[in-house]
Amino acid sequence: MRGDAASLVLYSGPLSMFGAKVQIAMLEKGLDFELVMVPFDMTLLYHPKHPEVLRINPKQQVPVLVHGDLELFDSTQIFEYLEDLQARPALWPADLADKARARLLEHSADEVYFPPVIRLMGLQDQLQAAPAVAACEACAAYYRSMDVLLEGRDWLAGSYSFADIALYMAQLFGARMGAPMGQGTPRLLAWRERMSARPASRQVAGAMGRYLLSQDRVLPEFLAVLVKQDAH
Repeated sequence: MRGDAASLVLYSGPLSMFGAKVQIAMLEKGLDFELVMVPFDMTLLYHPKHPEVLRINPKQQVPVLVHGDLELFDSTQIFEYLEDLQARPALWPADLADKARARLLEHSADEVYFPPVIRLMGLQDQLQAAPAVAACEACAAYYRSMDVLLEGRDWLAGSYSFADIALYMAQLFGARMGAPMGQGTPRLLAWRERMSARPASRQVAGAMGRYLLSQDRVLPEFLAVLVKQDAH
Protein backbone atom coordinates (compact mmCIF):
# COMPACT_ATOMS: atom_id res chain seq x y z
CA MET A 1 0.00 0.00 0.00
CA ARG A 2 1.35 3.39 -0.95
CA GLY A 3 1.42 6.19 1.62
CA ASP A 4 3.23 7.55 4.62
CA ALA A 5 2.86 4.27 6.53
CA ALA A 6 4.69 2.30 3.82
CA SER A 7 8.42 1.74 4.15
CA LEU A 8 10.85 3.82 2.12
CA VAL A 9 13.74 1.99 0.46
CA LEU A 10 16.54 3.81 -1.37
CA TYR A 11 18.84 1.86 -3.68
CA SER A 12 22.15 3.63 -4.14
CA GLY A 13 25.84 2.86 -4.51
CA PRO A 14 28.98 3.81 -2.58
CA LEU A 15 30.11 6.16 -5.37
CA SER A 16 26.74 7.16 -6.82
CA MET A 17 26.63 10.95 -7.03
CA PHE A 18 22.93 10.90 -7.88
CA GLY A 19 22.12 8.42 -5.14
CA ALA A 20 24.04 10.53 -2.65
CA LYS A 21 21.94 13.55 -3.62
CA VAL A 22 18.77 11.68 -2.74
CA GLN A 23 20.21 10.30 0.48
CA ILE A 24 21.16 13.79 1.67
CA ALA A 25 17.68 15.09 0.86
CA MET A 26 16.01 12.25 2.76
CA LEU A 27 18.24 12.86 5.78
CA GLU A 28 17.52 16.60 5.63
CA LYS A 29 13.81 15.83 5.74
CA GLY A 30 14.24 13.45 8.65
CA LEU A 31 12.68 10.55 6.77
CA ASP A 32 12.98 7.01 8.07
CA PHE A 33 14.28 4.84 5.23
CA GLU A 34 16.26 1.72 4.44
CA LEU A 35 19.43 2.31 2.44
CA VAL A 36 20.42 -0.56 0.13
CA MET A 37 23.91 -0.26 -1.33
CA VAL A 38 24.01 -2.22 -4.57
CA PRO A 39 27.07 -4.27 -5.61
CA PHE A 40 29.95 -2.06 -6.79
CA ASP A 41 33.58 -2.70 -7.68
CA MET A 42 36.19 -0.12 -8.75
CA THR A 43 37.02 -2.28 -11.78
CA LEU A 44 33.73 -3.98 -12.62
CA LEU A 45 31.64 -0.97 -11.52
CA TYR A 46 27.94 -1.82 -11.08
CA HIS A 47 28.19 -5.46 -12.13
CA PRO A 48 26.37 -7.59 -11.43
CA LYS A 49 23.37 -5.25 -11.49
CA HIS A 50 21.02 -5.39 -8.54
CA PRO A 51 17.84 -7.23 -9.64
CA GLU A 52 15.50 -4.57 -8.23
CA VAL A 53 17.37 -1.81 -10.06
CA LEU A 54 17.19 -3.86 -13.26
CA ARG A 55 13.47 -4.42 -12.77
CA ILE A 56 12.51 -0.85 -11.92
CA ASN A 57 14.81 1.40 -13.96
CA PRO A 58 15.09 0.88 -17.73
CA LYS A 59 18.43 2.72 -17.55
CA GLN A 60 19.65 0.10 -15.02
CA GLN A 61 21.05 2.80 -12.73
CA VAL A 62 20.70 3.98 -9.15
CA PRO A 63 19.12 5.78 -7.44
CA VAL A 64 15.86 3.92 -7.22
CA LEU A 65 13.27 4.77 -4.56
CA VAL A 66 10.54 2.35 -3.50
CA HIS A 67 7.68 3.54 -1.31
CA GLY A 68 5.07 0.85 -0.90
CA ASP A 69 3.87 0.09 -4.43
CA LEU A 70 5.41 3.27 -5.86
CA GLU A 71 8.73 2.82 -7.67
CA LEU A 72 10.74 5.82 -8.87
CA PHE A 73 14.07 6.47 -10.52
CA ASP A 74 15.99 9.64 -11.46
CA SER A 75 17.20 11.85 -8.63
CA THR A 76 15.25 14.93 -9.73
CA GLN A 77 11.97 13.01 -9.96
CA ILE A 78 12.66 11.58 -6.52
CA PHE A 79 13.32 15.09 -5.18
CA GLU A 80 9.89 16.19 -6.37
CA TYR A 81 8.22 13.23 -4.72
CA LEU A 82 10.04 13.78 -1.44
CA GLU A 83 8.90 17.40 -1.34
CA ASP A 84 5.29 16.34 -1.85
CA LEU A 85 5.63 13.49 0.63
CA GLN A 86 6.98 15.66 3.43
CA ALA A 87 6.70 19.40 2.95
CA ARG A 88 8.78 20.35 6.02
CA PRO A 89 11.54 21.19 6.04
CA ALA A 90 11.04 22.58 2.55
CA LEU A 91 13.84 21.96 0.08
CA TRP A 92 12.39 24.13 -2.66
CA PRO A 93 11.96 27.88 -2.01
CA ALA A 94 8.42 29.07 -1.29
CA ASP A 95 8.46 31.92 -3.82
CA LEU A 96 7.37 30.76 -7.29
CA ALA A 97 10.19 32.47 -9.18
CA ASP A 98 12.82 31.38 -6.65
CA LYS A 99 11.52 27.82 -6.87
CA ALA A 100 11.85 27.90 -10.66
CA ARG A 101 15.41 29.23 -10.35
CA ALA A 102 16.27 26.51 -7.84
CA ARG A 103 14.92 23.83 -10.15
CA LEU A 104 16.96 25.26 -13.02
CA LEU A 105 20.10 25.29 -10.86
CA GLU A 106 19.53 21.69 -9.80
CA HIS A 107 19.11 20.71 -13.45
CA SER A 108 22.17 22.76 -14.43
CA ALA A 109 24.38 21.03 -11.87
CA ASP A 110 23.45 17.69 -13.44
CA GLU A 111 23.30 18.62 -17.10
CA VAL A 112 25.68 21.59 -17.57
CA TYR A 113 28.35 21.21 -14.91
CA PHE A 114 28.56 17.41 -14.61
CA PRO A 115 29.08 16.39 -18.28
CA PRO A 116 32.64 17.86 -18.37
CA VAL A 117 33.33 15.96 -15.13
CA ILE A 118 32.15 12.76 -16.81
CA ARG A 119 34.56 13.48 -19.69
CA LEU A 120 37.38 13.84 -17.18
CA MET A 121 36.59 10.40 -15.76
CA GLY A 122 37.81 8.88 -19.03
CA LEU A 123 40.85 11.15 -19.28
CA GLN A 124 42.58 10.53 -15.95
CA ASP A 125 45.83 9.51 -17.66
CA GLN A 126 45.64 12.47 -20.06
CA LEU A 127 44.88 15.45 -17.82
CA GLN A 128 47.35 17.66 -19.70
CA ALA A 129 45.79 16.90 -23.09
CA ALA A 130 43.50 19.38 -24.82
CA PRO A 131 40.19 17.56 -24.15
CA ALA A 132 40.90 17.37 -20.42
CA VAL A 133 42.06 20.98 -20.28
CA ALA A 134 38.86 22.06 -22.03
CA ALA A 135 36.75 20.06 -19.58
CA CYS A 136 38.55 21.66 -16.62
CA GLU A 137 38.04 25.11 -18.13
CA ALA A 138 34.31 24.39 -18.48
CA CYS A 139 34.16 23.44 -14.80
CA ALA A 140 36.11 26.55 -13.81
CA ALA A 141 33.72 28.75 -15.79
CA TYR A 142 30.79 27.14 -13.99
CA TYR A 143 32.43 27.75 -10.62
CA ARG A 144 32.86 31.42 -11.49
CA SER A 145 29.20 31.74 -12.43
CA MET A 146 28.12 30.18 -9.15
CA ASP A 147 30.49 32.44 -7.21
CA VAL A 148 28.82 35.48 -8.77
CA LEU A 149 25.40 34.03 -7.96
CA LEU A 150 26.35 33.69 -4.28
CA GLU A 151 27.08 37.38 -3.78
CA GLY A 152 25.07 38.51 -0.76
CA ARG A 153 23.55 35.09 -0.06
CA ASP A 154 24.43 31.85 1.69
CA TRP A 155 22.64 29.43 -0.64
CA LEU A 156 22.34 29.19 -4.41
CA ALA A 157 18.61 29.89 -4.65
CA GLY A 158 18.22 32.10 -1.59
CA SER A 159 17.09 29.43 0.86
CA TYR A 160 18.82 26.07 1.26
CA SER A 161 17.46 23.76 -1.42
CA PHE A 162 17.87 20.72 -3.63
CA ALA A 163 20.01 22.99 -5.86
CA ASP A 164 22.69 23.18 -3.15
CA ILE A 165 22.59 19.42 -2.61
CA ALA A 166 23.00 18.76 -6.33
CA LEU A 167 26.01 21.02 -6.82
CA TYR A 168 27.68 19.90 -3.61
CA MET A 169 27.77 16.28 -4.68
CA ALA A 170 28.64 17.11 -8.30
CA GLN A 171 31.61 19.30 -7.34
CA LEU A 172 32.91 16.52 -5.09
CA PHE A 173 33.35 14.44 -8.23
CA GLY A 174 34.79 17.41 -10.11
CA ALA A 175 37.44 17.82 -7.43
CA ARG A 176 38.21 14.09 -7.55
CA MET A 177 38.61 14.10 -11.32
CA GLY A 178 40.99 17.06 -11.58
CA ALA A 179 38.70 20.10 -11.69
CA PRO A 180 38.78 21.49 -8.13
CA MET A 181 37.55 24.90 -7.07
CA GLY A 182 40.26 27.54 -6.74
CA GLN A 183 40.88 30.59 -4.61
CA GLY A 184 39.33 32.71 -7.34
CA THR A 185 35.86 31.68 -6.16
CA PRO A 186 35.90 32.57 -2.44
CA ARG A 187 32.11 32.75 -2.05
CA LEU A 188 31.73 29.30 -3.56
CA LEU A 189 34.43 27.90 -1.27
CA ALA A 190 32.63 29.40 1.74
CA TRP A 191 29.37 27.88 0.47
CA ARG A 192 31.05 24.46 0.33
CA GLU A 193 32.18 24.85 3.93
CA ARG A 194 28.59 25.59 4.94
CA MET A 195 27.42 22.54 3.01
CA SER A 196 30.07 20.31 4.60
CA ALA A 197 29.00 21.49 8.05
CA ARG A 198 25.43 20.24 7.57
CA PRO A 199 24.97 16.85 9.32
CA ALA A 200 23.31 15.22 6.29
CA SER A 201 26.13 16.28 3.95
CA ARG A 202 28.78 15.19 6.43
CA GLN A 203 27.18 11.78 6.85
CA VAL A 204 26.86 11.04 3.14
CA ALA A 205 30.05 12.68 1.86
CA GLY A 206 31.99 11.26 4.80
CA ALA A 207 30.84 7.72 4.01
CA MET A 208 31.87 8.23 0.39
CA GLY A 209 35.27 9.51 1.49
CA ARG A 210 35.82 6.52 3.75
CA TYR A 211 34.90 4.16 0.92
CA LEU A 212 37.41 5.88 -1.38
CA LEU A 213 40.11 5.54 1.27
CA SER A 214 39.29 1.83 1.59
CA GLN A 215 40.04 1.57 -2.13
CA ASP A 216 43.36 3.44 -1.78
CA ARG A 217 42.03 6.49 -3.60
CA VAL A 218 43.28 10.02 -2.86
CA LEU A 219 40.64 12.36 -1.49
CA PRO A 220 40.11 16.00 -2.47
CA GLU A 221 41.46 18.19 0.32
CA PHE A 222 38.08 19.39 1.56
CA LEU A 223 36.79 15.81 1.75
CA ALA A 224 39.94 14.57 3.49
CA VAL A 225 39.43 17.27 6.14
CA LEU A 226 35.78 16.28 6.57
CA VAL A 227 36.64 12.59 6.99
CA LYS A 228 39.44 13.41 9.44
CA GLN A 229 37.12 15.60 11.52
CA ASP A 230 34.50 12.85 11.63
CA ALA A 231 37.13 10.41 12.90
CA HIS A 232 37.60 12.44 16.10
